[in-house]
Amino acid sequence: MNTLSPTPLADRESIDQAANPLGLDGIEFLEYSTARPQALGQVLEMMGFRPIARHRSREVLLYRQGAINVIVNGHLPAAPDASAVAAEGKPVLAAVALRVRDAAAAYRRALDRGAWAVPSRVEVMELNIPAIHGVGTSRIYFVDRHDKFSIYDVDFVPIPGAETPPPVIADLHFFGVVQYIGNDRTEDWTEFYRELFGFKELPAVQRFGILPKGRILQSPCPPASRFYIQLIEPEAGVLDVEDDEALQRIGLGTADVLATVAGLGRRGVEFVESRGVHTGDRGALTRTWLGGVSFELVHDERR
Repeated sequence: MNTLSPTPLADRESIDQAANPLGLDGIEFLEYSTARPQALGQVLEMMGFRPIARHRSREVLLYRQGAINVIVNGHLPAAPDASAVAAEGKPVLAAVALRVRDAAAAYRRALDRGAWAVPSRVEVMELNIPAIHGVGTSRIYFVDRHDKFSIYDVDFVPIPGAETPPPVIADLHFFGVVQYIGNDRTEDWTEFYRELFGFKELPAVQRFGILPKGRILQSPCPPASRFYIQLIEPEAGVLDVEDDEALQRIGLGTADVLATVAGLGRRGVEFVESRGVHTGDRGALTRTWLGGVSFELVHDERR
């Protein structure tokens, strides 16, 4: 009888570099830009986040819940279009920071594949975090300091008395982001995320949450840190809105949606109940605050 050669131990957990070319390992933080940082902070605290650190030189606060980091930037960006939107008082999802194996290498590879660089404006006592342009006026950062030594150790000063780490509600964690795109732009953005980062398109029948629209892209991260991007075009018949492309909202995963909704409800969070959107086991959608801030809960048992 023929026998198979034993599989070398080193090969049993080998990583497919082609499938995850940047060594992506989840989302490090998401950043809001706003002219009303205190009002946005109140919304985040209602959602269970706590301010734990303040930027050394800018009006920027770090909010955290468990392992979820959200940055509130009251230091408006230099880009005129982004500043105009944020100055109206409507918070803007301005950036997403991706954990990678090597930030400098990830940045170079992205530029080699056609990404546009964001010029850095580093001040004294600040880290130079490489970034490229994302959808609309947003930026995509590359962060490789997320273990024993993090970017927050350099750029931020802890707030005295802040609980670290802050408690987490129902084990909430990053699930992904929803991105609004222009008419007939789904293929363009799918190629952007596939070529630069290694995302793959999920089958149309594979859906999450309670808003099954658009296309779902899955990051190449390990299962525990995997996240998703939902691309949503305008409804049929709507005029071209390519100029309105933007990151729209944050998706948070939870193993028990209904229990999480109940817990957040006791904190004052209201959820949308309409003809097309109903809270259920699969997911829930919060009301919109400050003209543009909402959160989507998605059933996810990975944590």
